[in-house]
Amino acid sequence: MNADDGRAGIDVALVRRLLEQQFPQWAGLDLRPVAQDGWDNRTYRLGDELTVRLPTAEWYVEAVAKENRWLPWLAPRLPLPIPQIAGAGVPSESYPYPWSVRRWLDGETATAERVTDPVTFARDLAGFLNRLRELDTTDGPLAGPHCFWRGASLEHYDAETRRCAAELGELIDVHQALKIWDDALAATHQGQPVWFHGDVAEGNLLVDGGKLCAVIDFGTCGVGDPACDLVIAWTLLRGEGRAAFTATVDADDAMWARARGWALWKELLELTENPAPDAVPVSLARGTLGQVLPD
Repeated sequence: MNADDGRAGIDVALVRRLLEQQFPQWAGLDLRPVAQDGWDNRTYRLGDELTVRLPTAEWYVEAVAKENRWLPWLAPRLPLPIPQIAGAGVPSESYPYPWSVRRWLDGETATAERVTDPVTFARDLAGFLNRLRELDTTDGPLAGPHCFWRGASLEHYDAETRRCAAELGELIDVHQALKIWDDALAATHQGQPVWFHGDVAEGNLLVDGGKLCAVIDFGTCGVGDPACDLVIAWTLLRGEGRAAFTATVDADDAMWARARGWALWKELLELTENPAPDAVPVSLARGTLGQVLPD
């Protein structure tokens, strides 16, 4: 998704106009869509050192304000680079939502092929998540609608998960899936709420020279139960990498049960929303589901 197709009414002309109105010091820099754009936001490369990030709909707006508030506080306290806010844009006649200008972070999105040392990668990621959880949560954004209930109880997605499992009855072992889900619901979070990222996924982890070099997209971050951050154990990590992550990240059996529940919900939803068997997301979801549902 790299064409400047005007998705959500956003294109180069609009972004240029916003820059001219609010950040004229950057308006003359080269502006182009990034090679791999997200869905919640549209992102443009601005010169060599900046990006512009604009939410595509109203329900993503809270995430922008949250990142503008908290990324500057989180960044110096974490062991890996995260996005830095260079300028906070405001709504205007041209565009109705807050937006931001950020510092560019070098690196490629993490894939199994690009991670040259899975054990070191897994330990570095676990160390980042452990440190994130140690940070002061005073006035932090409690889990809720702004993070699509990441960090909250899995009960919020109970009906949806059961519906998806029923719809996929011919493709999966429904009894096994619902057993995992019920175990996740029973393993309630008993600890204090802590900081979580909310979307620790391949596309939000950057590697340079095969090593983890940055963590991006804190739009679903918040304060609550960090079990959702462990889903990466099934989606990207395998073998020695998964074992290293499991051994290094601070998580008890109950948290792992909830994490498996988060992974199950996500993959069941992906399969039901993208029913075409040859769709790439479905292929990926089937692979992950095979990891989540043990033999």
